[in-house]
Amino acid sequence: MPPTPAPDIKTGTQPGLRFAALLDRKGGCRDLDWNGVRDWRPEDGFLWIHLERDDENAARWLRQDSGVDPLVALALLADESRPRVEDVDDNLLVVLRGVNVDEENNAPELVPIHIWGESNRLISLRDKDHQLSALRNIRLALLTGKGPRSPGGLLAQIAERVVEHLEIVLDGLEDEIGELEDQALEQEADADMRGNLAMARRRTIQLRRYLGPQRDALYRIQHDDSSWLSQDARLRLREVTDKVVRHIEDLDALRERATVLHEDMSAQIAEQIAKNSNRFTALTALLLPPSLIAGLLGANIGGIPGTGDPLAFWELCLGIGIMMPLLWWLLKRFRWL
Repeated sequence: MPPTPAPDIKTGTQPGLRFAALLDRKGGCRDLDWNGVRDWRPEDGFLWIHLERDDENAARWLRQDSGVDPLVALALLADESRPRVEDVDDNLLVVLRGVNVDEENNAPELVPIHIWGESNRLISLRDKDHQLSALRNIRLALLTGKGPRSPGGLLAQIAERVVEHLEIVLDGLEDEIGELEDQALEQEADADMRGNLAMARRRTIQLRRYLGPQRDALYRIQHDDSSWLSQDARLRLREVTDKVVRHIEDLDALRERATVLHEDMSAQIAEQIAKNSNRFTALTALLLPPSLIAGLLGANIGGIPGTGDPLAFWELCLGIGIMMPLLWWLLKRFRWL
């Protein structure tokens, strides 16, 4: 039997609309366009609409035709939002942070996912230039008949996928810090190592900044009394919340390791600076006596000593030659060199 071809995932074919899926509550879905979205009624079935937050067509539909409260629409279209949950009657306004991978520099970052959940409809929004593979994976599951079958199941699966991709980012960050630790043991810290460590510390701080509120948001969803959140969805959300708690603990451990590594590098640099300063001090101490003697001879008060002795210059050189090794030995003995 030939393998089943992968479904053709078409997204963004209409301005502002990434996709709209009418779920059959059996794990599958049927795609809708803008006309289908506008003609949809709650009795038609559960609808998942995924929009581009910064597109004017999506914003216009959300404000004028979606039927959501104007304040809710304003919150969904907000530029910058920390993870949070707001209970509005029997509906939920949810903001989570998902992993966006920049294809140009392969640097993952956390970007907002705005969600409005109702008993028969779920609206999600993200920016045009953000690629959230977590949502793409859910849509692929729907197209193959293995997707969520209820509103609560869809929301729980979005949270699961978001956290799964966070785990990938944390694993990469842990490997990066581990490599820096190995390099610090094998060689002295250089500018590249310090730059890589600074970048890893910034990413750790950014992740920690959002994971705490994300944990609180998932906890609130889990304990919300919305009628369309099934018990199964709440159990799955509890597992997701526990994963986020573990991720926060791992992230705190990574931050401590990065701090210790930074302190070690700073200590290495301070030690190297101290060694260089000691070398310059020792060099000054070695050159000071000959300079003092040359200065006294150059004063030329009452004539230069030894002008009548043809061997005076060589005797002076011999004296300096004997004095310099003696000074070197003294500096080594006192460990200044």
